[in-house]
Amino acid sequence: MKRFLFALALLLQVLPAAAQSGRRCSDPAAHHITPSPGRPAASPYQGCRNFGKRIAVFGGSLSVNRESDAAKQIWADLLDSEVTTYGVGGAGFAVSKGYSMQRQVDTAGVYDVYVLWASTNDFTGNKECGSWRDYSELDGYDEGRLDTQCGGINYCIRKLRGKNPDAEIYFFTSLRFFRRDSGHNPYSTDVNKTGKSFAEYVRAQIECCRVHGVPVLDQFSLQGVDIHNYSRFYLDDKLHMNEAGYRRIGPLQAAFLANGM
Repeated sequence: MKRFLFALALLLQVLPAAAQSGRRCSDPAAHHITPSPGRPAASPYQGCRNFGKRIAVFGGSLSVNRESDAAKQIWADLLDSEVTTYGVGGAGFAVSKGYSMQRQVDTAGVYDVYVLWASTNDFTGNKECGSWRDYSELDGYDEGRLDTQCGGINYCIRKLRGKNPDAEIYFFTSLRFFRRDSGHNPYSTDVNKTGKSFAEYVRAQIECCRVHGVPVLDQFSLQGVDIHNYSRFYLDDKLHMNEAGYRRIGPLQAAFLANGM
């Protein structure tokens, strides 16, 4: 009996640690990109506001997949910047959506530029979209609204302002996806279980940023990908871009990051 109790006690100590080690979380050390040695000596962005600055990125799989390094290497080379990604696959802005962007922001260090890269996960995971009023002074920073997309966005911006008041905060809207009509058609009547289309989630992202004066790169509108050419730029899952897709949008992202416009 004593041996059994000892073994049980040992098992109870080991299981939580094992669960913790298997949990998906941010791994910034594994996603750190620096300017490549062979980059051109001159950059069109020398003298811009964010040339040579340290950049941190938060998001879901579209921000951290191996293929996304193709875009972030373009940023690093054109802006002479180090780019560190805290993103985790499956993450959304809503606090309960994976290793959420709220949790990523909580664990981040101090950087010159913070990029909030919206995923598709709040929409596909049927998390409430919410409104720009969620988790704001208008509702007394109601923590009950942290499980909406907009509550999460407002939390992240507020947290980053406190983490480094001098930092630039930029927002990338969700990219398109092609598994369903709503993922790429801004006029689609295809909605998720909350009754909203994907375009409504994207519009809400922009509305939140307007309240805070955070510059937005509307990737959904400017991506230049539709039903006629997406197979060139997406993996077979019709959700994640391939390297060609990231090489396509990387220069646009770098141009935006140079000055935040």
